[in-house]
Amino acid sequence: MAPRAPLEVTKLRGTRHEIGLAHGRQHARLIHSSIEVYDRLFQDFVGIDWAQARDEAERFGAMIERGFPEILDEMAGIAEGAGLDVADILTLNCRSEISLTRASGGCSAFALHRANTQWLAQNWDWRADQLPNVVVLRIEGDHAAPLISVGEAGMVAKIGMNAHGIGVCLNAIRSRTCGEGLPIHVALRKILESPDMQSAVAVAARQRVCSPAHFLIASGTGQAVGLEVHPGEPGRLEPHHGVVTHTNHLTARAVTCQVEDFPRPDSRPRLARLDALLQQQLPEPSGVNEAALFEILSDHQDEPLSICRHENLAQPVEERMETLFSVVMNLTQRQLALRHGKPCETTETLSVTLDPV
Repeated sequence: MAPRAPLEVTKLRGTRHEIGLAHGRQHARLIHSSIEVYDRLFQDFVGIDWAQARDEAERFGAMIERGFPEILDEMAGIAEGAGLDVADILTLNCRSEISLTRASGGCSAFALHRANTQWLAQNWDWRADQLPNVVVLRIEGDHAAPLISVGEAGMVAKIGMNAHGIGVCLNAIRSRTCGEGLPIHVALRKILESPDMQSAVAVAARQRVCSPAHFLIASGTGQAVGLEVHPGEPGRLEPHHGVVTHTNHLTARAVTCQVEDFPRPDSRPRLARLDALLQQQLPEPSGVNEAALFEILSDHQDEPLSICRHENLAQPVEERMETLFSVVMNLTQRQLALRHGKPCETTETLSVTLDPV
C-alpha cells in the first residue's frame, strides 16, 4: 500500500452554502470514494445498493427540515461542489441510520477531568477502506463560533470541538430502533455549533436523535456527560471521579429497558480496560498529558478485543473493523490532536488550536 499523504486542515468559511461548496470542491474525489465505500457496505450489511439507500434516506430529509433546516443548504453546497445530487450527500449523512441496523462499528471514548483541565478522547474504529477518506474540517461560518470536525468526506460533522470549548465524541450502537429525530451526524454538527453545555445537551434531550448512539459531550469548564441517545429521552452517564467511558453497548437502565442493542463481543472488554487504565494508571493529575492519553488509545491488552484495533483475520472480511484515527482534545485549552491511522503505529500528530470565544 502506498504511504498516505499527511492529513491537512481544510478551512471552510462563509455562509452555509459557501462552506458546503468549498467542502465539495476541495474533497470531491474523497466524497465520490466515500460513496463507493458505503455502496459496498450497504450491500454487505443491508442488502441494498446505493440507489436503494438514496430512497431510504429520503425520509430523513423531513426530520432535518424540522430540526436543523439550515444544514440542508450546506449539504446542497457540498453536492454542487462535488458534482453530485443532494440525495447523495443526504444519504452519506444518514449512513448510520441506514446501516447500523446490521453493521456495528467500534470506537472507545472517554472524558477525563484532572488538574482543572477537561480532556476528551477516542479511537474511531471502522472499515479500513474508509481510512483514506478521513478529513479534518475547520469551519468558520457566519452562524456559529469556529469549530473543528474530524470525520468523513461529504459529511457535515463527526468528532470535534468548538471555540467555546464544547467537544463531542461518538460511539456507534447497533440496534433496529429508528424513529423521529435528527440523524446522528446532523445532531453532532448541531452540538458542535452549541455555545454551552446546556444547549449541546438539549440537542439530544429536547430535539432527540432518531437512532441509538452514544454522544460523549464535555466542556472546557470541566463538565462532561455521556448521552445514550435514541428517539426517546437519552440515558445520562455522569462522571465518576472525573471520568466517563463508553464503547459500543448501552449501559443506562433508562435506555436498556426501551432499546435493544446487539454489540460485538469486543465492546465490554474494551470498556473494562478503559476503566482500569483511567482509574488505576492515571489517578494523579501529574500523569495526565496528551502523550499519556494516546498511550491509552494504543493499548493492546486482550487483542483482538483491544482498545487499539487491528485487522482480525478470524472475522469475515466485511466485519473487520480497525482503528482509523485517534483524537485527544484538551477542551480547556481548545487544542485537538489527531493521529491518522492506528495510534500505536505513528507518533505523527496533527495539532489544531482554536482561539477561545
